[in-house]
Parts: sequence; structure tokens; C-alpha cells
Amino acid sequence: MSERKKYRRKPGTTVVAVQLALETEGFTFEKWGGRQHCKQGDWIVDSDGEVHTVDAEVFNKTYQQVSRGVYEKVGTVWAERAEAKGAIPTKEGASAYEPGDMLVFNDAEGTDGYAVSASKFASLYEPIDS
Repeated sequence: MSERKKYRRKPGTTVVAVQLALETEGFTFEKWGGRQHCKQGDWIVDSDGEVHTVDAEVFNKTYQQVSRGVYEKVGTVWAERAEAKGAIPTKEGASAYEPGDMLVFNDAEGTDGYAVSASKFASLYEPIDS
């Protein structure tokens, strides 16, 4: 893997999100080359047409409400370019990636990660100069 660097979400790149605040066991779905599962309290997020779920605890730590149903990702992420094909475990399941995709982590330790195409990542994130 390449060197992991710090990034932040670009201003104005908001998402639309709804919390799964229902009495439910959640649901399972296919996405990112694998089986995903969300649970009661998780969030269903639409990021410019890319719909996915986010663990409730992660969402509450990393998103801030802008207006009703609209949120902005705040804080720092760490990312590195994938050099080979693979899959990264996520809180919802696993996310497949190709060489050149970005592996993005919500923590410096790299334990809360997901994969994003390089072009999508470049449209959403900017580097933080250290």
C-alpha cells in the first residue's frame, strides 16, 4: 500500500441521510462486491447518487447536520491508494477494490475503513497539509 495521508471533505459536498429509527433487525443488501448489513439506528446516506449505509456510531461521530435531512462529513479521514485488487472489511460487510482505488479510514489506526474509486475520492476530499 502507498503512504496513508490525511484528508478532509471538501466544503459543500453534503449528503442526504435518514436514520433507520424503526423497530427492525435491519436488512441485508448487495453492494461493493459483497453482502452488506445495516441495523436499527444506522443511517441510509445518499452521497450524490451513491446510496449506502453508515453505522450509527460512526455517523454520529463524523457527520454534522446542516439542515433537515442534509449532513456534512466533518473531521479528518486517512487514505491510501490500493496497489492491488482486494477487499476491505467494513462495519456493514466488505468492500471490494481495484488497484488505484482509495482505502479511506475514519480513524488514524485504520480500523474503520471503506474503499472509494480514485475519481470519486478526488471529487469529495482534499489533502490536509501536515
